Amino acid sequence: MDDLSWLTARPVAHRGLHDAARGIIENAGAAMDAAIAAGYAIELDLQASADGEAMVFHDFTLDRLTDAQGPLADRPAAELGAIAFRGTGDLILTLPQLLERVAGRVPLVIEIKSTFSGDKSLAARAADLVAAYNGPAALMSFDPQMLEVVRARAPGVVRGIVAEGRYGPEWQHISAARGFVLANLLHWPRSRFQFVNYRVADLDKPAVRLLRALGMPVLTWTVRTPDQRERAARYADQIVFEGFRP
Repeated sequence: MDDLSWLTARPVAHRGLHDAARGIIENAGAAMDAAIAAGYAIELDLQASADGEAMVFHDFTLDRLTDAQGPLADRPAAELGAIAFRGTGDLILTLPQLLERVAGRVPLVIEIKSTFSGDKSLAARAADLVAAYNGPAALMSFDPQMLEVVRARAPGVVRGIVAEGRYGPEWQHISAARGFVLANLLHWPRSRFQFVNYRVADLDKPAVRLLRALGMPVLTWTVRTPDQRERAARYADQIVFEGFRP
């Protein structure tokens, strides 16, 4: 396996080092700047605009974090880029803008959001951008198909799987059988992920413990409490954290 020590060398700020009480909103430019200033790696999320650009935003809709409403995917990048995070002057960033802003100063762990619809365009766009980026960066997703796209399009880009131990009712688009495959990481022959980012409550899953024993890096999300931090120290190589500073 390639040397991925950079991936676990620093705690990873979940959606940047955000703090809504101080007007620093998740995935906004200010959260990225705060993480860089503190020396943390950054986890961030991508959604696709109507015209196929990779936008730095977690939710599928705009309502929670902005004064706009409706699906993000219904609007083109130029329109989305004029929308501010609520109560701030921070505009929604494109991935090219984010990469230029970070400029290789800290590692990036970038999640490709997916509805498991089979649409591969966001993964392709992200793979192209990260392949051309001059800095430490990895792409990951809950959806193994996104990793297959990244591997085929940009085999040099580091790929990771995001997963948890149980895919319940909130995963309405995932059958019980598919959930079993995802939870136990049984898609590896196709997705060929190079690291795991697993839910902290489920870290004792045998598949995760086996892969870590074999030398695969294991990140864990989202660590918020002392108990979770202790669990992460036992079963993972690095934390994806929020709400405190490690």
